[in-house]
Amino acid sequence: MHMADALISPAVGGTMWAVTGGLIAWCAKKIRAVHEDRLIPMMGVLGAFVFTAQMINFTIPATGSSGHLGGGLLLTALLGPYAAFLVMASILTVQALFFADGGLLALGCNIFNLGFFPAFIAYPLIYRIFVNASSSRLRLWSGSVLAAVAGLQLGAFAVVLETTLSGISDLSFSTFVLLMQPIHLAIGVVEGLATAAVVSVVMHARPETLAVQDAERPTMTRRALIWLILIAVLLGGVVSWFASGRLDGLEWSLKKTTGHEDLPAPEEGIHSYLAQWQEKTAFFPDYTFKAEEAESGLQQEDESAWPTVDAGTSFSGLLGGLITLAVAAGIGYSLQARRKNE
Repeated sequence: MHMADALISPAVGGTMWAVTGGLIAWCAKKIRAVHEDRLIPMMGVLGAFVFTAQMINFTIPATGSSGHLGGGLLLTALLGPYAAFLVMASILTVQALFFADGGLLALGCNIFNLGFFPAFIAYPLIYRIFVNASSSRLRLWSGSVLAAVAGLQLGAFAVVLETTLSGISDLSFSTFVLLMQPIHLAIGVVEGLATAAVVSVVMHARPETLAVQDAERPTMTRRALIWLILIAVLLGGVVSWFASGRLDGLEWSLKKTTGHEDLPAPEEGIHSYLAQWQEKTAFFPDYTFKAEEAESGLQQEDESAWPTVDAGTSFSGLLGGLITLAVAAGIGYSLQARRKNE
């Protein structure tokens, strides 16, 4: 659900940048007011974990499409909504700048769509009602699935709405929305199951993690953080080879609607400027070495090439996870330092 700049007008992109920037400032203020410094390593490690998890596209049977975890609900369940939104912003910014995954003009939209709805809608209104330290397994799994589905459905609809309001493509609103919502329903179910699986392990180790208010939540153990780092290394370095080569839910919906998975962006103005800038900053476009980018595009359509054993993919996964860890933890440390100065 990473939107490209070709879908977004400067007016919509700028508005969503402003909205998202305001949310980031608000979340930073909330985190600064919480005297819990041990939250910082969790932000970094979970950011790296979600970054690498997002690299693993899974096939959606009988559709010709694929999906990947968004991670917003998982981050919120373990970090609380404010830290989760900041971590999601870190992940998507790293992806856009260094891997050309999502447009720079559309970055505000992508952070809002993937961060706001799970953290501030699905989590408090659905997940927290179902899940706490005394919840049964049924409530944990059902609450996770319902919240993940709700978050992705809202995010998918926001993509359609932002695209329609931009008015720079010929996409039909009715056709686009009728394709986007069902495919992200299936992705949401998988995301909910994955979230429940991770949270159930945390609950077993530290049940009090989910028993308190978000501003007072205790941290994960050092052992759990080490395990998450090791899993992130495995995901980014090896499991990423086995990602599905099929179009993701957004690309699939675009192709079904227009016949093309990618739409041409305007060749002048802010679109052109940001495209040139992204080309300079994206050292590993499409999560591989630049020299292998064209070849990887062919492999995406050739499922016989699966699994794609690619050193560029492994390097991108490990480097991207490391950068995300540094950025997310850096945000936490900067907020900690500012609070101490105040």
